[in-house]
Amino acid sequence: MKKYVGSVIAAFLIGFSANAQGLMNKSETVFTHQDTLRGSITKERAWWDLKYYHLDIKVNPADKTITGSNTVRYTVLTENNRMQIDLQEPMKITKVTQNGKELKFERDGNAFFITLTENQKVGETKEIIVSFGGVPKEAVRPPWDGGITWQKDKNGKDFIASSCQGLGASVWWPCKDHMYDEVENMLISVNVPGHLTDVSNGRLQSVKKQKDGTKTFNWYVSNPINNYGVNINIADYVNFSEKFKGEKGDLDCNYYVLRDNLEIAKKHFQDAPKMLKAFESWFGPYPFYEDSYKLVEVPYLGMEHQSSVTYGNDYQNGYKGNDMSGTGWGLKFDYIIIHESGHEWFANNITYKDIADMWIHESFTTYSESLFIEYYYGKDAANEYIRGIRKVITNKKPIIGYYDVNVEGSGDMYPKGANIIHTIRQVINDDAKFKSILRGMNKTFYHQTVTTKQIEDYISKESGINFSPVFDQYLRTAQVPTFEYYIKNQKLVYHWINCVENFDLPLKVTLNGVETWLKPTTDWKAENVKDDKSTLVVDKNFYVTEFNITN
Repeated sequence: MKKYVGSVIAAFLIGFSANAQGLMNKSETVFTHQDTLRGSITKERAWWDLKYYHLDIKVNPADKTITGSNTVRYTVLTENNRMQIDLQEPMKITKVTQNGKELKFERDGNAFFITLTENQKVGETKEIIVSFGGVPKEAVRPPWDGGITWQKDKNGKDFIASSCQGLGASVWWPCKDHMYDEVENMLISVNVPGHLTDVSNGRLQSVKKQKDGTKTFNWYVSNPINNYGVNINIADYVNFSEKFKGEKGDLDCNYYVLRDNLEIAKKHFQDAPKMLKAFESWFGPYPFYEDSYKLVEVPYLGMEHQSSVTYGNDYQNGYKGNDMSGTGWGLKFDYIIIHESGHEWFANNITYKDIADMWIHESFTTYSESLFIEYYYGKDAANEYIRGIRKVITNKKPIIGYYDVNVEGSGDMYPKGANIIHTIRQVINDDAKFKSILRGMNKTFYHQTVTTKQIEDYISKESGINFSPVFDQYLRTAQVPTFEYYIKNQKLVYHWINCVENFDLPLKVTLNGVETWLKPTTDWKAENVKDDKSTLVVDKNFYVTEFNITN
């Protein structure tokens, strides 16, 4: 999510797994009723399909309050009259109406249950209006421990932003706060003091000056968007823009930065069109041409908010000026611009249904860093980079978390997850096919929420290789498979250990100077070799360990 082994990289890894209680042994993990309400598709969620939001809010920096309403439009899937809407303490829902009639509701922690009085007939589309307000949780260490960040820029003007992955969008606005059901489109209206600008998702439709001297910024999102991707960014912004000539035509690119940073941003943000060029080649067209691409300066490190990617890397290459790989290649680009923008494909286009499958976002996006390097500096450089980030893999807990309780897996989903993909690429052994799989995923699962199984099955099907045991090994255990072998009596004898049953990862080795493919399993196999002094070197692009018991 270098001084590579110093505090910077420690913060990166610890931060992204700070809430991962699911990384403990299951017998030691205690989940609560609130975890279930937050993380499962309850019956009060399942009966209705989310269609549209109009989030209409007033942000008051003076007292750090957010007040307003959210219009929720939905289609009835099965008849029911009890609806769950989420809003976290200390925020409060003050009123709910449907067709002008006030509805009763009750609170259960961070979930509100609304009793609907109208008949909810299957196939009908209806709306409720949820009024709310309060002082939302202030972010402690954003983006990992999120909420709202209230800061000042160096000129003393307010500098405000939201960040809430994992924690949930309901930390600051009422919504159906589960990833499985994305809203299809959305209007975001944000009222702020007149000297400030709000930047949110989608395209700016209008700015309305109010009689009290404030301004309301209206942003429209025309594509499906996940809840945590919705954001507000409020500051004394200035803007510059350009058009990127992409695979689907001209893509509007808009950059919002603090007034004093305009000139440095114009130079530094040149990584953005470079990123778009590389990632459209690898992944297919940018998924949100209709909503544009924005890069927005914020008072924290950054986040992948859809069409409104946030940036706080202090206008320097690497991760806060550090090379995440320790190879030097990580200083060839701004980590936040490349990584967070990569999430437009893997997180915002292809989105996990359950945060337990967060690896789908982070593993592919971490691998995108090496693909950016490969596009501009070559495959050897990219391979060196991806191997370099192995240094911080802990292998203490599985990458997949616990389902239905809003718990992500190990922070290893970043460096280890990327190396899983890199290993699979070696086995496919066909770069054109590998690229077609990445592009095909973004086409097949375009604007969809998905499960791990869907991704596993797609890769296996399109590659023609059954990777199920490989995924079981690397995603569901913390063990690194070991290639154990010995050479004796003119035989190379080998198998996999420290692995799941039926693990059968093919392995490329150099045997006596000749590149050779072996097909080890958990059973011993033997190959003839010329003599007992034969040499074997495992291809270092495979994320495995080896043990020569000859010695």
